Amino acid sequence: MSPRPRRPADQNSTTVQILAWGLRVLGRLSPGLAAAVTERVFFTPPRRRRSRGSATLRAARPFEVRVEGRRIAGWRWGRGPTVALLHGWGGQAGQLTSFVPLLLSRGFSVMALDAPGHGRSSRGLSSAPEFARALRAAADAVGQIHGVVAHSLGGAATALAIRDGLAVERVVLVAPPAHPPDWFDVLARRLDLTSAVVERVRQRSERRLRLRWDELRLTTLVSGFRQPLLVIHDRHDAEVPLADGAAVAAAWPGARLFETSGLGHNRVLRDPEVVAKAVDFLAEEVPPATCECGGHAAGEWAACLEQHLFDRDARRSAWGVSPA
Repeated sequence: MSPRPRRPADQNSTTVQILAWGLRVLGRLSPGLAAAVTERVFFTPPRRRRSRGSATLRAARPFEVRVEGRRIAGWRWGRGPTVALLHGWGGQAGQLTSFVPLLLSRGFSVMALDAPGHGRSSRGLSSAPEFARALRAAADAVGQIHGVVAHSLGGAATALAIRDGLAVERVVLVAPPAHPPDWFDVLARRLDLTSAVVERVRQRSERRLRLRWDELRLTTLVSGFRQPLLVIHDRHDAEVPLADGAAVAAAWPGARLFETSGLGHNRVLRDPEVVAKAVDFLAEEVPPATCECGGHAAGEWAACLEQHLFDRDARRSAWGVSPA
């Protein structure tokens, strides 16, 4: 299940009215066809312009995996225990690259991916279960995963992946939704869908995704988890209310909740305090690392990271590849 779609139908009242009118007419003639159209509207991710993390992605080692015939684009940096970064609905890997330099400085390697239907991965429908399967496939490709930092719908997908066997030591969820199917209720009201169409959409998507909507209620899903969890959520998040993150933290045994203010749903991913809080949490009980470049002072760390992120020949040498 995807969260509230951010597409023209959310931004243009005329478009909403036309779509609602068309679905009402189609619903009377063929509820099944109306459900098929609605399902495609809801589960198709919006296209996002290139993110500000593009330079950091260019400094990474790209890789790809295939999940149910679809290509999933991924990137890796550094060596050491791996931390996976997973974006939310309508996002892409570059949104979380603010975490990369500090994670590398603490001795972690980093893996990020574009979820199905997003960024440079294969286009098409997408959802939390498909995010989760992509995360598990990427984890299998790179080996043991120490931690995950996941944003919004990526948080729900991470919980699903853990339920289905993803081995991970620590988890950071930023603005996780408590029950992603709630966003379909919002769409159904805006489009004035009949109960018959709503029910057919649910049935169609459950068959396609091989998962019931009820399984995405995170407050139930995570109640038996034992991995340490940090939830980070902004009080002014207009897309996923703070109450959702607080409910997830309350349901996950031993979880911590860190509230921010004034950062909203996306800027929270670039806030230095948020990044430091998340990395400190992931590094708990992990031995302190030494920089591969040999430096330990703050200035030497900065020079080391600059070299690893943006000096192509130095990266190739560090990874055992002769410069071209």
